[in-house]
Amino acid sequence: MGGPLFMGIISILCLVMLIVSMVFLLKIVSGKSEANPSFTHQLAYIKSLGLFTMITGILGQLIGLMMAFSAIEKVGDVSPQIMVGGLKVSMITTLYGIAVYLLSIIIWFLLDLYHQSRLNS
Repeated sequence: MGGPLFMGIISILCLVMLIVSMVFLLKIVSGKSEANPSFTHQLAYIKSLGLFTMITGILGQLIGLMMAFSAIEKVGDVSPQIMVGGLKVSMITTLYGIAVYLLSIIIWFLLDLYHQSRLNS
């Protein structure tokens, strides 16, 4: 569902975002982040990866819709049930991308909060 190409890309981006988040968490726990004044700025990479994932999901939906509309144009008359079913499937990549983006914002927020608490203590 959603197409293996874009769902695979979004899954890989999600995995990369989680790996980057773990690296940043390890830097915070080990104390290496305190020596780096631009660490807070670098934490924004997590949000950027999430945003890129969401945009990839939207792109997947738009390409899927373009292909579907092209097929409908060739066939002619299509039942509303088939049309709605296709629209539902096309939204899966967008929802997956948005879910990963929300996850990236939550992770970024928690890491930034943890980093600031370690700096202030």
